Amino acid sequence: MENLLLWGFYVMTFYAFLPGLVSRTFGFRVFKKGMAKKEIALTFDDGPDPVYTAKLLDLLARYNAKATFFVVGSHAETQPELLKRMAEEGHIIGVHNYVHKSNWIMRPRTVKRQIDRTNDIIEAATGKRSIYYRPPWGIVNLFDYSNLGHMQIILWSALFGDWRIRVGAKRMEKRLMKKLRPGEVLLLHDCGRTLGADVDAPANMIAALEMYMEAAKARGFSFVSIDEMIKLTDQNRTVRLPLYKRIIISLWLGWEKVFHTLFRLKKAGNSPEPAFYYRVITYKGPTMPFADGGQVSKGDKIAELHFDNKLLSGIAVNSKSPIAAGLRLLREVEQALPQLADEISNDPDAQDIKAVYGVTMIHRGADRLGFEIVSMPEGWFAKASRIYLNLLMKVLTNPRTKPNEKRRKTVISPRILLMPAQILMNYTAAKINKVTEEAERIGEAVERKLQQAADDTASLGTKTTAI
Repeated sequence: MENLLLWGFYVMTFYAFLPGLVSRTFGFRVFKKGMAKKEIALTFDDGPDPVYTAKLLDLLARYNAKATFFVVGSHAETQPELLKRMAEEGHIIGVHNYVHKSNWIMRPRTVKRQIDRTNDIIEAATGKRSIYYRPPWGIVNLFDYSNLGHMQIILWSALFGDWRIRVGAKRMEKRLMKKLRPGEVLLLHDCGRTLGADVDAPANMIAALEMYMEAAKARGFSFVSIDEMIKLTDQNRTVRLPLYKRIIISLWLGWEKVFHTLFRLKKAGNSPEPAFYYRVITYKGPTMPFADGGQVSKGDKIAELHFDNKLLSGIAVNSKSPIAAGLRLLREVEQALPQLADEISNDPDAQDIKAVYGVTMIHRGADRLGFEIVSMPEGWFAKASRIYLNLLMKVLTNPRTKPNEKRRKTVISPRILLMPAQILMNYTAAKINKVTEEAERIGEAVERKLQQAADDTASLGTKTTAI
């Protein structure tokens, strides 16, 4: 019996206690506090509540504040209209398990089912799945790091005991005022229908939060959703590379300018620093079929894609981890595709292209944007690409991070990205429909396709010659 208890203690220590301690203490594989100048992130757990969530949304709207809601699936299932309103008003919806149960007492497969079921509910109401997850009580188990590799775990920098009604609005206000600082990720609760909470406790929270938001407004603070806080943190994190790396990057970016001039690459969009460049060429490789029929054959015209290396290097160097870099790259690609589609649709040289084509070093998640991922034929080009990309990753990788070698090799394995021209043109149609509001149903359908890219936050970059 003593041995059994001892083994049980060992298992729980490594399965539950140590992962939670490491995450909370060192921030391993989680985001819990931002780096910002005048921004604060409000996050709300356990909802939606049929009474208090609506009141909270009204309050946020009055202050033009954006927030993040980590919903319990069993609650969200009965409140699809509240989920839809959250999304329509610009808030982020995250997952907080289907039932409010600790990951310590659930098997990894059960945790995954809880998350997937809640994400299905979010998608049914809003048209998109979430990439953000907050485990109940912030407790993770050993397998959450690998099992949730496609999701960003969000913890917090401050919590206030607002689930207890006896705390009261005045005491809550005092506690909040102590955290009137930029970069804070505040944990509050818009629902009191979970174990240990008081049903009407959110009333005190909302009253205290209104006073807090008024004080924040007077001091020039703004409230942002968690994705914006992550983006600001990445931008504000400064990394000083060794001199030799800075020289190599400067030479690399200089060569890119020469390459753009020699091969007459065109910008995708009017931005001074677009995410994409392209050129129209005649395809000379082996026949590649499309998943839904059709193919690209030797002699067909295609648009060859190039990801802007200056933007890529900035993201890679200033991101805390490969996951953070992947999230930022995914956002950049998602925002750039409509501009690319507009540019190609108006380019006389590109009117009869069969597809857009590129080679990516980081390809997971590209299929969610409409790309087809194709293995590169073995040969000198594939081998040279692997060698080049390995060297490039060593130069660009943040020196504070040491990615697993096996995982790094998998991530940077080159793949061909192929998108049929008609799929790309859907992005143009979506953009026009959003502007004119003449075909809202079509616009929403295409937007869902875009947002589904968030299922996989692994890194994504496109570059034919370099990246």
